[in-house]
Amino acid sequence: MMATLLLRLQGPLQSWGTSSRFDERETQLEPSKSGVLGLVCAALGRDRHEPLDDLSALRMGVRVEQEGSVLRDFQTATGVAIAADGKARNDRTVVSPRYYLADAMFLVGLHGQDHSLLARVQDALGHPVWPLCLGRRSCPPSGSVALPGGLVDDGLESALAHWPDLLTGDPVPGDRRVVLEDTTVGSVRLDQPVAPFAMRQFGPRFVRTVTVAEL
Repeated sequence: MMATLLLRLQGPLQSWGTSSRFDERETQLEPSKSGVLGLVCAALGRDRHEPLDDLSALRMGVRVEQEGSVLRDFQTATGVAIAADGKARNDRTVVSPRYYLADAMFLVGLHGQDHSLLARVQDALGHPVWPLCLGRRSCPPSGSVALPGGLVDDGLESALAHWPDLLTGDPVPGDRRVVLEDTTVGSVRLDQPVAPFAMRQFGPRFVRTVTVAEL
């Protein structure tokens, strides 16, 4: 029996990078699949070297409850080297731009056939083994990620369309933006885990953007 698990992702800052290179760390405007599954693994206490096949097979959708504002921060790191005379000296200072989403809120749906897996994830999100973060360790969530009654026997599109607005509790407006994982069409994002997280290997997946009224 198929089911959908709904998650609430909100915090002062979030960061969902999918194509960062070298010292610059970008963010998508919605949660990445790799980032959400990383959060799920932290809740379950699943080590970075453990397989992800069961979680990677879940189909993901995101309803944007509150669009975030992109912020840019600068971090510096200075390497320390030991000179021939045994004294420490500064080697090189690196400036690393970091991008974040401020004041964003998302309703995330994970959909699959294994109801028991989603039930274990739901329970773990309410009692996480390790601290949860919204893309980066410096971005903790505000409040619980688990939603009471958030595991529903429904399809992904229907669950995202009918869950009440997270801000008001009212029926969700029809123009609310939704980003859905698709098998064949849409834009490509390189955030599909294809190996344990320790191997840092991610493949492409298709996503398409619609509105709640189109679901």
